[in-house]
Amino acid sequence: MKVKLLDLSGQYKKIRKEALSAIKAVCDSQRYILADNVVALETEIAAYCGVKYAVAVASGSDAILLALKSLGVGPGDKVITTPYTFFSTAGSISLLGATPVFVDIDPRTYNISVASLEELLKKKKRGEFKAVMPVHLYGQCADMTNVNRVARGYGIFVVEDAAQAIGAAHKGRNAGSMGNAGCLSFYPTKNLGCFGDGGMITTNAKSIADTARMLRVHGSKVRYYHELVGFNSRLDEIQASVLRIKLRYLDAWAGSRAKNAAVYSSSLKGLQGLVTLPYVEEGNRMVFNQFVARVKDRDALRRHLDSKGIGSEIYYPVPLHMQKCFKDLGYRKGDFPESEAAAKETIALPIYPELKKEELLYVAGSIREFYGK
Repeated sequence: MKVKLLDLSGQYKKIRKEALSAIKAVCDSQRYILADNVVALETEIAAYCGVKYAVAVASGSDAILLALKSLGVGPGDKVITTPYTFFSTAGSISLLGATPVFVDIDPRTYNISVASLEELLKKKKRGEFKAVMPVHLYGQCADMTNVNRVARGYGIFVVEDAAQAIGAAHKGRNAGSMGNAGCLSFYPTKNLGCFGDGGMITTNAKSIADTARMLRVHGSKVRYYHELVGFNSRLDEIQASVLRIKLRYLDAWAGSRAKNAAVYSSSLKGLQGLVTLPYVEEGNRMVFNQFVARVKDRDALRRHLDSKGIGSEIYYPVPLHMQKCFKDLGYRKGDFPESEAAAKETIALPIYPELKKEELLYVAGSIREFYGK
């Protein structure tokens, strides 16, 4: 049996007729940029996430970049985040001339450690930091109740990196609705993915939305009149039309992911000390963009799975504080032990909605075989 880490062909077959019809309608209209589908998608995503405004941009990375710039982040500013995340979280901070400052993660959820955040802020001067960017990693929200409490206490902005977490929730509030701004990615591998790149900024602040809308079109409200130096970061109509169709299926797909996760959890019981399954914080709704387990002898297990025709991935093998491009920040190996341990011990298993139960059991059985259980 072969089980891919991700196979989008089943999803495509389900929506093929709708998607091709929508794309044809866009082609027939000959309106490709910031037209009706983009406007409608912004309204639909805002309603889905529970915010007043949503601004479509060209990618999830651009969503972070424009959200930060809309809050005034620029040269000389410092933004706190974690080193255990995709590169664009910190890369976007650097591109604005600001400095990423890292704190370690909670070893259970892999999200920002609020205790580490507080410890950092207590040691520094008030006003030294502009914002904090918690990452809702793998489809689970960070502890936003306490992130917001700490941020309010120190007068800093909160930008949610919710690239992997659309549909996730924390204590009844949706990802992307709990900070000053939220950032979504529609990369094809995401739970809500388009047929290329795409992203969205979510916010309840009209000033942030208005600024982001200017920034995505070179800083202009009126064509050829520029109030800001902005970017070219526009979601196109074809991608928006596809996303509008997929949005209608999103909750059902998330439900299937949760069922698949339950099969793994049941099938991999009794492997204490060998396999640590994903931990879902009380009060959180997790959408399992990835199913990430912490395992003993990770690299050997991965080779074993590969020999069985099972796809896997490492998210992420090198924490950001150890990346060559961030050498000048002055961090060293050992500075963030939980992030470094996660990078060495975690593995992502297939979790997409179309997986059959026998495929899930085959993956679990192959893991048990590796450990002789």
